[in-house]
Amino acid sequence: MRAKYRVAIAGCGGMANEWISYALKRPEVEIVALVDIRLESAQAMAGKYGLSTPAFTEIRQAIIETGANLVFDVTVPSSHYSIASTSLELECDVFSEKPLAETIEECNEIVALSERTGRTHAVMQNRRYDPRIRSLRGLIEAGTVGRPGYIGASFFLAPHFGGFREVMSSPLLLDMAIHTFDQARFISGADPVTVYCQEFNPPGSWYEGQAAAICIFEMSDGSVFCYQGSWCAEGAPTSWEASWRIQGEKGVILWDGAGMPYAEVIAGGDQSGKFIRDYEQVEAQAVSMDETFHHGCLEEMFLSLSEQRPAETDCRDNRYSMAMVFGALESAKTGRKLEIAEVMNRSA
Repeated sequence: MRAKYRVAIAGCGGMANEWISYALKRPEVEIVALVDIRLESAQAMAGKYGLSTPAFTEIRQAIIETGANLVFDVTVPSSHYSIASTSLELECDVFSEKPLAETIEECNEIVALSERTGRTHAVMQNRRYDPRIRSLRGLIEAGTVGRPGYIGASFFLAPHFGGFREVMSSPLLLDMAIHTFDQARFISGADPVTVYCQEFNPPGSWYEGQAAAICIFEMSDGSVFCYQGSWCAEGAPTSWEASWRIQGEKGVILWDGAGMPYAEVIAGGDQSGKFIRDYEQVEAQAVSMDETFHHGCLEEMFLSLSEQRPAETDCRDNRYSMAMVFGALESAKTGRKLEIAEVMNRSA
């Protein structure tokens, strides 16, 4: 009996382990192809998991020969457009690692292909599937601090990766900021309207490109999202989830990205005449999730297929997060405030 989901996995590097380990937990999933430009990598992955799955070097051949109907794209970003377009044209749904694609034009084309073929394309945004960020959003949705006017995220780390990141022109914005930008959209429920960005490379940086950036986004709900980050910030590192401040009408929500978020709001009672008012702390409610991070996002992707609806990180939604990245890069290059619509409306 054929499995409901016949999966071809494109890209057999280290990250593929997260995807394969999840797929093997689902009885309705069969991994029917392993694809990598290095055939030995695909063969090694099959051996690691005891799979009799055939190995290929090209996704088109893999889909045609195995009858795959779902592709996991775990390749490098420069291959995402090629893998997505080939898979969608061959009537496969696609679950992809971030980013959606390397250019906004390619992102737009993937969206158009998904709509034309009627197939799903969803993007891995694993940081949405952290119970703590869901608790944070719950504080906002409950009106704990009133309407937010400012969202701030600080991201300061000093990872010595070596390799390709250290020679990229914009390593922070191109490789990492998508996570924080997407988190901001998830937290606020708003989309970007404008962006102003300044990129720079601080003293002591071991990156050839611009390893730090400050971005200001005006959002569709009238709030302002401010991102400040550096990938060469030695000392007192923030969490990889960033450190957050959401300022509302009645108080503030704080999350250090490590513990639980909480709010401080204006205390009850008569505070008229006080120069600085009294505040009281409100704890966030814990959120229970069966699966978190990568596996949580994959759980949602599969659920969206079974319910025949767009996934939370469907390509049409994720395009807004990508536009924040490309808009920030263009703003930094041109030195001007940019309308996000200018970015999103571009075609190949």
